[in-house]
Amino acid sequence: AQGSRAASASLRFISVPGPDFRRVLARLPARTMDDEYDVCVCGTGLKECILSGLLSVAGKKVLHLDRNNFYGGDCASLNITNLWQRFRPGTDPPKELGANRDWNVDLVPKFIMASGNLVKILLKTKVSRYLEWKSCDGSYVYQFQEAGFFSDAKFIHKVPATAADGLKSPLMGILEKPRFINFAQFVMNWDDTKPDSFQGIDPKRHTMAQVYSKFGLQEGTIDFIGHAVALQINDAYINQACGPTIQKIKLYLNSVLQYGGSPFIYPIYGLGGLPEGFSRLAAINRGVYMLNKPVDGFVYDETGKVCGVKSHAEDGTPEVAKCKMVICDPSYAGEAKTKVVGKVIRSICILDGPIPHTKNKEGGPALSCQIILPQKQLKRQNDIYIMMVSWAHNVAAQGKYTAIVSTVVETADAEKELEPAYKLLGNIVDKFVSVSDLRQPVDDGKTDGVYVSASYDPTSHFEDATLEVLEMWKRITGEALDLTVLPDEEVDQ
Repeated sequence: AQGSRAASASLRFISVPGPDFRRVLARLPARTMDDEYDVCVCGTGLKECILSGLLSVAGKKVLHLDRNNFYGGDCASLNITNLWQRFRPGTDPPKELGANRDWNVDLVPKFIMASGNLVKILLKTKVSRYLEWKSCDGSYVYQFQEAGFFSDAKFIHKVPATAADGLKSPLMGILEKPRFINFAQFVMNWDDTKPDSFQGIDPKRHTMAQVYSKFGLQEGTIDFIGHAVALQINDAYINQACGPTIQKIKLYLNSVLQYGGSPFIYPIYGLGGLPEGFSRLAAINRGVYMLNKPVDGFVYDETGKVCGVKSHAEDGTPEVAKCKMVICDPSYAGEAKTKVVGKVIRSICILDGPIPHTKNKEGGPALSCQIILPQKQLKRQNDIYIMMVSWAHNVAAQGKYTAIVSTVVETADAEKELEPAYKLLGNIVDKFVSVSDLRQPVDDGKTDGVYVSASYDPTSHFEDATLEVLEMWKRITGEALDLTVLPDEEVDQ
């Protein structure tokens, strides 16, 4: 934990213009499809760009294609004109919303865990040098409390992540607070290499229900720990082995210690800077990029192994890039390589003020926050997530905010499911709603050499996506990615 804190502290928390990645890539020598590569990567989403960058650094010859004329795929950040063109083709945004340069609206709402694996990858690859960051002002959980004689009804509450927070939190009664503090200390002292720290708990045999029972925690406390601290998407984890959930809670608490107030950080100019940063890493290691390039399919040899990617020139002339493997997102893989496991709805809301009742560390209105609405509070099967960022992050015009609401679809009327979240947002100037399939690969890619990533889930953080990248890397290379950041590497950041 100490090593990760030292590494994470080297991220730059300053607000200055970042490098223009597109100009850097544009200066690289042009190449054609008619060449042979070790790897062809299709789609410039974050997962694909991380793998492309890592493989280029490892000495692989990489061709990276995207059918769009911008980087990021589903993780792109769009200016206000492109946002309107994507959701309302043929129309223009209202002039009062400001200029394109003022907006970088994320299509997928995600924060970055301050002590998580994505930060470790950023530091290890030195992509962190291309980005500037701000910490999130706070993390909240939805839990309705009726009005009292001297107080109004409350819907959202700051998630306690320290002993001091626990003592002040209205989420717990007087007798419950010491139990929560004991539980938090137990988690912070947990060390996988020291069984004495387990206090009799077997991480593979005991369930989280048994752990909660050991500390006498009440249902309301269990609810916010599981969903707002461990960031579990539903209650299935309660009857599963406790080890993974304890690690998730410890990651959250360690991340809070980085900057205080919240475990999350966010890049200036939006999430689109992340895939662009890894694209630059690949490019300076001789990776080849082609945007606005259609992918017409894959070519297989007589053994069923992929050996090329088909495309065509502007005049329609067929082109094939020869390769030994393909990495792609589900939209390039074809239905035979993926299966639909659900649907996710995302609603991008433009606000003219911060979400009511959210505060920063100084007590002023929050400029960024996360709100989790646990499934049990709404009698649902899946949580609802709200992520808010603002003009302070150079993603919206002065005085404007964007809040993205997302969840797994459970009914035929998907947007109606978001109404409890809409009620928390205050005045919504405009909103843009999309429903998309959640797709997962049907195999591990080893047989045919086509490695497919999964769709992005509705959660408001990148931890699960980063774990998938690490797992794909191990599958592709046969080795785990070394995320150790040496002291001289930290200084170099």
